[in-house]
Amino acid sequence: MTKTVLVVDDERPIVEILKFNLEKNGYRVLTAFDGAAGLELALSGKPDLILLDLMLPKMDGFDVCKELRKTSNVPILMLTAKDDELDKVLGLELGADDYITKPFGIREVLARVKRNLTRNAQETESPKSESSGLITYMNFSLDPQRYEVKIDGSPVDLTVREFELVKYLAMNPGQVFSREKLLESVWGYEYFGDPRTVDVTVRRVREKLEKDPANPVLIMTKRGVGYYFNKN
Repeated sequence: MTKTVLVVDDERPIVEILKFNLEKNGYRVLTAFDGAAGLELALSGKPDLILLDLMLPKMDGFDVCKELRKTSNVPILMLTAKDDELDKVLGLELGADDYITKPFGIREVLARVKRNLTRNAQETESPKSESSGLITYMNFSLDPQRYEVKIDGSPVDLTVREFELVKYLAMNPGQVFSREKLLESVWGYEYFGDPRTVDVTVRRVREKLEKDPANPVLIMTKRGVGYYFNKN
């Protein structure tokens, strides 16, 4: 089935370049040139992935992402020309799966689009009838087959990337993984990613899973090394 990518950017040459290359690689492409139109198209067109610029007229990318995350876990890759790390971190904290800094190489964009769509397809197409490999610890449970995490028996709303991170750590309890290793294994690329992406995603996950995110008991930090799942 053909996947649909929504490109939201007010720079028409960039939109046209992305549209041409995405269509060349077999994707259906929707386009919008301001945040309000992008949000409307995201809700009505039900794209499989969104490439979303931060600096947009009418409604910026932060607000678009925030609104979408109220009802959708569609993968969002933010496009930004800014070098301000606070903007990148804020975008991730609002629920974006990753960001790509302009100017970008088209191969990088295509690689990230493909990887995120693959992850999302695994969630929607995984068999739902059986529950195998269930991971439980205290009030936490993770069902890899159902793509479901529960705390105290109640489902937790995680994005695909958040779930994949939790699953990877939970399936290797006690093993410490560096940020670079997590980028390679969970995000799926070795050279493009910024390790701070992992830090922000871990922080988001802790806010959803931990009773006291400042003093986590599940996703732990090994200072100077990386992260691990605590099952002691």
